[in-house]
Amino acid sequence: MPKSDFIPHADHDFLVWLDQFISNLKPEHGLSEPEMAALKAANTDFHAKVSHTNDIAAMGKQATADKKTSRSLIESLVRAGARQIKARQGYTEGQGAQLGIEGPKHRIDLSTAIPDLSGIDQTGGLVVLSFGKNNSDGINIYCQRDNDADWAFLARATISPYQDNRPLLQSGKPEIRRYTAIYMQKDQETGKFSNDLVINCAP
Repeated sequence: MPKSDFIPHADHDFLVWLDQFISNLKPEHGLSEPEMAALKAANTDFHAKVSHTNDIAAMGKQATADKKTSRSLIESLVRAGARQIKARQGYTEGQGAQLGIEGPKHRIDLSTAIPDLSGIDQTGGLVVLSFGKNNSDGINIYCQRDNDADWAFLARATISPYQDNRPLLQSGKPEIRRYTAIYMQKDQETGKFSNDLVINCAP
């Protein structure tokens, strides 16, 4: 599920976040001493530039420009450090939460949401269906095959991808399958059905 940016937008919030981030960094997180030193130096510089911006109104425009340059530097260092930390073997979201480098997950309004359903034919009747779960409990999948008069419930999927591994209606003969899906929340269908996904199943 996509997440929001972990770095706060407001300078004051960013300063508080930054101090906590640096104070929680430990050698086992994988950053080198020069990288740590660069972070701390940039943090000191950014604190000074923010203070300069707040205290000297007459020099506001220049101070703001300096501050933006300083923030750009510290953000680039923080993002590089966060990428390096997250790439380490054994990294957990718990460590990321402690450092503040896991952004909050986006939540969508499921009452109007439409699942994004895609699929790939693997031949022989096997179709792999992928979807975004977002903040739902999963999706209900419906299918219509050749000669079906109406949609038939196929499955409730809580993990993507889902595999439709039913054999072809006639062995060795291609068939068209149409899929649609709708979000599930607390055992109730919610939102709108996805657009029909048409898959040509090859023998």
